[in-house]
Amino acid sequence: MNISIVGTGYVGLVTGACFAELGATVWCIDTNTDKIAGLNNGIIPIYEPGLDDLVHRNVKAGRLFFSTDLTESLNEVEMLFIAVGTPPGEDGSADLSHVLAVAKKIGQNLEKYLLVVTKSTVPVGSSKLVRGTIEQELEKRGKKIEFDVASNPEFLKEGAAIDDFMKPDRVVVGVESERAKELMTRLYAPMLLSNFRVIFMDIPSAEMTKYAANAMLATRISFINENANLCEKVGADVAMVRKGIGSDSRIGSKFLYPGPGFGGSCFPKDVKALIKTGKDHKSPLTLLESVEAINERQKKVLFTKFSDCFGGKIEGKRAAIWGLSYKPGTDDMREAPSLTLISQLIEAGCTVKAYDPVAMDEARFRLGDSIEYADDIYDTVRDADVLFHVTEWKEYRMPDWEKIKKLMKTPLLIDGRGVFDKTTLEGITYLKIG
Repeated sequence: MNISIVGTGYVGLVTGACFAELGATVWCIDTNTDKIAGLNNGIIPIYEPGLDDLVHRNVKAGRLFFSTDLTESLNEVEMLFIAVGTPPGEDGSADLSHVLAVAKKIGQNLEKYLLVVTKSTVPVGSSKLVRGTIEQELEKRGKKIEFDVASNPEFLKEGAAIDDFMKPDRVVVGVESERAKELMTRLYAPMLLSNFRVIFMDIPSAEMTKYAANAMLATRISFINENANLCEKVGADVAMVRKGIGSDSRIGSKFLYPGPGFGGSCFPKDVKALIKTGKDHKSPLTLLESVEAINERQKKVLFTKFSDCFGGKIEGKRAAIWGLSYKPGTDDMREAPSLTLISQLIEAGCTVKAYDPVAMDEARFRLGDSIEYADDIYDTVRDADVLFHVTEWKEYRMPDWEKIKKLMKTPLLIDGRGVFDKTTLEGITYLKIG
């Protein structure tokens, strides 16, 4: 099959490389000339385990191409995936301008049947807007060309995206014609030979499924975080509570880990967008409004614990931070809890030194010289009054605590992920969430 993917961000690049790995011929399109030039020179713009090898292998095999010109391949492909960004506006709504710009370009240049698939996370009703935009441009040209639209939301976890794509729990596809259904079936059949886990539905339901899934996971995180804070007040251990409720098969243990709040490119944005959709349709989502509010409060918990330790007298203190990305396995710092913590520390007059295995360049881009950048985990803690463990990279799991205790000015560890064993921390004041 011949496919175009418009957008070479996280979703588009992973999707394109994986389809190429399955034998399709894929054109990845982006308006960012520097990014495309880099990709054509073997430079991968994002960190995702295994992606470099996947891209290089399929470029070498002649199945994966990169271009800034959508029209170059438009009439050579059977389907085109829109995988451009939909950033949140000030009111929380998803910005569809990039999606509709692609639709407009399609309508201006289409010459034969095409299945247009929205891969970007878009609100319910967006596919209608895509269809309307294409039809409008075709009418301007006096053309009557058959095409279909479909919705195929992504459910990729950063840090495990390739496995998620190749071995999905399910593939959700919204279609409105048998021709579109047949094409999507052909596309996904090679990766699901033993168990065809494609769930076909109408397009609005597919669009809603993406938001509902992320909103549910975000809700679980805020739920356990709120309970963790209560556990501290009543003398309970949230780790034990989590085991107790997670052993119930109706509940399960996934996404019930307490921490400094959720971040990333999906959960914060999608919760906001779904709340806005509810307001627009006079069906308020008060539960999700609480989820969002809880998460914003949770991002301040680590700083509060630190400030309380010193009776609020923290001006001039040195803070060390392990972990800057919003989760391990990625360099993504969008909505990362570390950013909130760093902002609070700087505002309070503290100096900050941080280390992350892969997100240092992204941190320098975002934070400039407002913080210091360490060479490793031990360099981070030198002369520090506090060590914050914010992102649970494996590199932090078994450090030399005796060495760390000697390097720190004040041996205080605030563990935002609750992964360390207190019995191994003799001589270090240890605080965790819950």
